[in-house]
Amino acid sequence: MQYVKLSRYISYILRHNPEAASVILDEHGWADVDALIDGVSKTHPITRDVLEEIVRTDAKQRYTISSDGTRIRANHGHSVKVDPGPEETDPPEFLFHGTAEKNVGSILEKGILPMERVYVHISEDIETAMEVGRRHGNPVVFRIKSGEMYRDGFPFFRSTNGLWLAREVPPLYLELLKDPYTESKE
Repeated sequence: MQYVKLSRYISYILRHNPEAASVILDEHGWADVDALIDGVSKTHPITRDVLEEIVRTDAKQRYTISSDGTRIRANHGHSVKVDPGPEETDPPEFLFHGTAEKNVGSILEKGILPMERVYVHISEDIETAMEVGRRHGNPVVFRIKSGEMYRDGFPFFRSTNGLWLAREVPPLYLELLKDPYTESKE
């Protein structure tokens, strides 16, 4: 993708620091497209066509443009307090969370917490969880007893790009997989 740096900057604005481009997010994380283009243009050349191409071609589907084309938002990963409004839904019986090996002790003690984000990000498959874990160091994968957790009253959400979200995952519902590729099938 030819707009990687620009996409990262837009992600930074819409997820973490709208003030960097003088953009205002509403309670659901929506920003005015024209205001975003104006704000980004102060430091990075951008047009509406370029913005639409970034949204259309983003492999992780980080963004949504409203049906009328006037608003844009990041789909997930916010550290600013917004509720992107994913719909609560029944999760599969098991989901997966990839992280770095250095985080195992804390997770086993406290569970998986959103840290600086609004939600914990959870994968539906081992491969994605491993990829996420690799970004943070030597990867490890936790199997989440998501079906049991949901039946116990913990809500799960599905973002527009298919990512599973939860407010937290208590240790009771976690199992560290020693060999993720074989244990995930048990």
